[in-house]
Amino acid sequence: MTAMLFEPKFLLTILLMGTIVYITYLSKRNTTASDYFVGGRSFSWFTNGSAIGGDYLSAATFLGIAGLTYQLGYDGAYYAFCFSIGLTLLAIFVAGPLRRFGAYTVADFLAYRFHSKRARLAAVAVVLAISGFYAAPQLLGAAQILSMFFGTSYEFGIIFTCSVMIFYVGVGGMKGTTLNQALELWIRLGAFLLMVGAAIYGGLHYQEILASINEFKGVITGTSDFTADGKDIPFDGAGWTGTGNYFPSFWQTISMTIGLSLGTIGLPHILLRFYTNPSARAARKSALMAIGIASVFFFFAVYLGVVGRSIFLSGNADPGVMKDLIAGGNNMVVPSTAQALGGEWLLGLVIAGAFAAVFSNLSGLFIASSGALAHDLYATFFRKNITEKERVIAGKVSIVILGILYGVLGLMVKEASIGHLVALAFTVAASTFTPIFILGIWWRGMTEKGAIAGLVIGLIASMYMIFFKSALPEFLQFNVPGLITVPIGFLSVYIVSKLDRRVPADVNEFMKKVHSKESEAA
Repeated sequence: MTAMLFEPKFLLTILLMGTIVYITYLSKRNTTASDYFVGGRSFSWFTNGSAIGGDYLSAATFLGIAGLTYQLGYDGAYYAFCFSIGLTLLAIFVAGPLRRFGAYTVADFLAYRFHSKRARLAAVAVVLAISGFYAAPQLLGAAQILSMFFGTSYEFGIIFTCSVMIFYVGVGGMKGTTLNQALELWIRLGAFLLMVGAAIYGGLHYQEILASINEFKGVITGTSDFTADGKDIPFDGAGWTGTGNYFPSFWQTISMTIGLSLGTIGLPHILLRFYTNPSARAARKSALMAIGIASVFFFFAVYLGVVGRSIFLSGNADPGVMKDLIAGGNNMVVPSTAQALGGEWLLGLVIAGAFAAVFSNLSGLFIASSGALAHDLYATFFRKNITEKERVIAGKVSIVILGILYGVLGLMVKEASIGHLVALAFTVAASTFTPIFILGIWWRGMTEKGAIAGLVIGLIASMYMIFFKSALPEFLQFNVPGLITVPIGFLSVYIVSKLDRRVPADVNEFMKKVHSKESEAA
């Protein structure tokens, strides 16, 4: 037992957990709602930029992008391009105005913009839907890592991860969450840097291995021992390096581009981060820093996906690596590749990095959702004269409730792909909150009824096209239905607002607040 604890994967994971506990303990004093939900708006642009990067670069990036590239080739790498556009659009159109507005939660924007409890309630429902969609693949990644590399059951992995998050966020609030997210980002970047360095040192240069993959056609030796039918796996390299593996048409590609690119603007846990900056200028700097970090991550992830495919095709990797690449599917490509490149120590660092990715993203989702339950729902509709202390307690209770709900969702997605599940969460966000924030910040004519219609119709349309895809005509069966659902969201807001025409009387004051340089440090 003692010897097992000194294995790199155990040692580095325990070190990560200990650091999380220590930072959480130091951040436990949350006496006001501002402390708990937005960290007292006290974080520098560097810390918050690191935290935004940590929040955005979830298991979908650390595990999913490389995995999708490994599985789909060019089509998988295209996910990275779409994700990278989103942060840029967020920085240009939303980051500064959102911080000038200043609030605790995403739903606050609608509630104060339209002085409407109904708009707040609709926003809460959408926050919980998006967060649940996004939380499930993060839990899937954590459970698969625990199962494959620590020998636990999938169910134990879900329960363990949810328990850690209840402590992590429930005790530390936004302060502990932000500091942990910033640290966890640099752990992941360090892991990727070491993997890339090991791959290049080992002669796995991108242009050369891509050419060898393209020329490969036949069966992969060394795989028959790990397949269900006892046969070697066939592979066509020319098809992998080409297009149309997953998005067989131009419109399928455009649909995914729209859904993923605009989805970032509507992610509640990312939007919430801009409330924690001390000023609008700091919010923009944080966004720009996150864009730079994300660009590096996406570049590395695509390269490592190609490296993983090259190692697999060689057929002479360690049998354990070959087994993990087959049994773990595309979700476990990064850990398996790390083991092939650098042995147990690099594998241990990557496993710690993968947990850091999961914890970082989940903590943001927990904070955003707890604000929706405690601040937007409980304090507004059930306990109107609530004190600051009671508001914080309500936030912590909601964390426990969310831990249970997300745990159930995690158990339901055992066989899914992390990267694709997150892509669907982006589509829901792009179809609901993105129209609300773009039009709400830049168009005076948006009304309360228009906002509610956009949220409800966008949510229904995106969920229907995701869950009932087979019931639709073939020409509407998109893998990522952003081409249809995002215009529906925007048009719903615009048409209903035009018909309603009840623009808030203080719309000019609102526009001055979110766009004026006078409120730069608000």
